[in-house]
Amino acid sequence: MLDRVGEVLATTGPVRPSDARLRRAQSLAHQSGPALEIARTLVNQKLTGQERIVRDRFQDSSTANFIAQTRSAESTADSIDQVRHFEAVAAQAYWLAWRSIPINYPQNDLGRVPIHWRTFGTRKSPLTGSPRLAINPPNAMLNYLYALLESEARLALAALGLDPGIGVLHADAPNRDSLACDLMETTRPHVDAYVHDWIKHERLRRNWFFEERNGNCRLMAPFAERLSETAQKWANSVAPHAEWIARTLWSKRGHSRRLTLATRLTQTRRRIVKGPSPDLPVKPGPPPLRICQTCGGNLKRGTRYCVACSIEVSRENLLNAAKAGRIATHTPQAEALRASTQKKQYASLRAWDPSDKPNWLTERTYREKIMPRLSKIQVPMIASALAISEPYATDSDVLRDDHVG
Repeated sequence: MLDRVGEVLATTGPVRPSDARLRRAQSLAHQSGPALEIARTLVNQKLTGQERIVRDRFQDSSTANFIAQTRSAESTADSIDQVRHFEAVAAQAYWLAWRSIPINYPQNDLGRVPIHWRTFGTRKSPLTGSPRLAINPPNAMLNYLYALLESEARLALAALGLDPGIGVLHADAPNRDSLACDLMETTRPHVDAYVHDWIKHERLRRNWFFEERNGNCRLMAPFAERLSETAQKWANSVAPHAEWIARTLWSKRGHSRRLTLATRLTQTRRRIVKGPSPDLPVKPGPPPLRICQTCGGNLKRGTRYCVACSIEVSRENLLNAAKAGRIATHTPQAEALRASTQKKQYASLRAWDPSDKPNWLTERTYREKIMPRLSKIQVPMIASALAISEPYATDSDVLRDDHVG
């Protein structure tokens, strides 16, 4: 159980006894060899996800290529320290690509939004020199979702009989489950993509967050509750990786007798028996909240403004369109075109002689014989023949004056 800032209030674990042989293999992972393999694989998957985000969502090929090169070098690292080094180098470039992402809010909230809340900024908080105690909403969202992810990683490892505190990539530290931190590295890019898509396509409300006196940005309880609905999505994401870690440790025990571990999290063996697809079904997380771009009220999908704000927005759009139209019609090019057209019309009027009109061309003839035939001709053809605009060509009275007059 987590509070709204991501701190653990209480934990529960499996009631079944764990296999001591698996825990012993986990404790000896650095001596027996699988620790380096596990660390390289977990970081490789993390860097793959980061590269995909930068390349696909940010369209930043140079940073993506740099992360890809770092990932390639990391795959041949011969020590845990080298793996950590390559991960840190890639992370620096990765989060640098996030710095200038704008954070949008409803128009009515902008007056109460601090300047440093309007861009993503840096992952390092000036309060701690680390991601802890974020100072703006997107980083506070990431911290809370990472806390959910860490909890799901901890539960997944405990369910498999592993000790969440004995890690391979993260060093042993008091009050930290290092193996849970190792496992969550594979799913961090999924969390990043979720937050990026939210702030890219939707707006954040000011009253979803509050700022403490020291500048620490916190989540309000209703918004934290909304984000906590993603927990099952992260649980599904870490499940196959947790089982892979357990299998890798189990296979390196050095015993000749081979035993297979149960797939308690993914139920892969059961699905293989029941159907052709052993893949774990993907469950999407809750979609971002859609809010009005003006007042921040809740919306139905497919709209950008609530009913009350849409009236005022439509009015402003019409006024702006009319203003832009007036400006466009008084440019030097428009004035010259209008003068040229008027000269042609005046020249035609001066050259017109009423005696040239045949006696049979009367208004009655026009209405009874010409108008029915005009209805079968397309408006663009009429406009082109008379050298007038299409709206003008749809007016029957105008056509009558042109033909009869």
